[in-house]
Amino acid sequence: MFPSHKQEVVTIDGPSGVGKSTISRRIASSLSFTYLDTGAMYRAVALKLKNDNIDLEDEGAVRESLVNVSLQLLPANQETGDVGVLLDGDDVSREIRNPEIAMVASAVSAIPAVRQKLTVMQQEIGKKGRIVAEGRDTGTVVFPNAAWKFYLDAAPEIRMQRRADQLRLQGKQVDEEKLLAMIVKRDHDDQNRTIAPLCKAEDAHTIDTGVLTIDGVVEAMLREISRHSV
Repeated sequence: MFPSHKQEVVTIDGPSGVGKSTISRRIASSLSFTYLDTGAMYRAVALKLKNDNIDLEDEGAVRESLVNVSLQLLPANQETGDVGVLLDGDDVSREIRNPEIAMVASAVSAIPAVRQKLTVMQQEIGKKGRIVAEGRDTGTVVFPNAAWKFYLDAAPEIRMQRRADQLRLQGKQVDEEKLLAMIVKRDHDDQNRTIAPLCKAEDAHTIDTGVLTIDGVVEAMLREISRHSV
């Protein structure tokens, strides 16, 4: 049994490109928990607002656009694949994974109406526990009472190279200098927004994914979870 003030939830926060998605899926699989990709939810909302030509400065219009929005997360086709997303019934899994939508998602995530909407959605999903939640504020805002919290980090150059490799595997051309600049800007935007900025929860365990393999990170996290199980 978990204490009443703790949720049976693992939170994994950190900047883009540290391997949160891959690691979260591995941890969820190892624990037989459900993987909650909050980043995919923000990307989907960003795509909706972009397609609807909503002025992001007009919070009233943003709120109205999202009143009846429907988001459904689909299991990845393979362990190394991304979670799929249905936006208002349409499969937008590929569209939300390009760098441009990632930048829009960063801006959108700073809008109070968006964060309120998605935080409520995420908390509802997490009520029953047994989930691995991945994002930028899952341990600080969404699930502050999670039993296990992690913060993953890595140098921007390492994260850029990983993302560039992913995009090339998809057959896309990559400008590494431009991609690195986008990552650095996104870090700055995420860390300095007024609403739920990217930061490490005080009780989170930090892991540098730039010096460990994926297997090494997963093993370290599972050890930490086991050590603090109750």
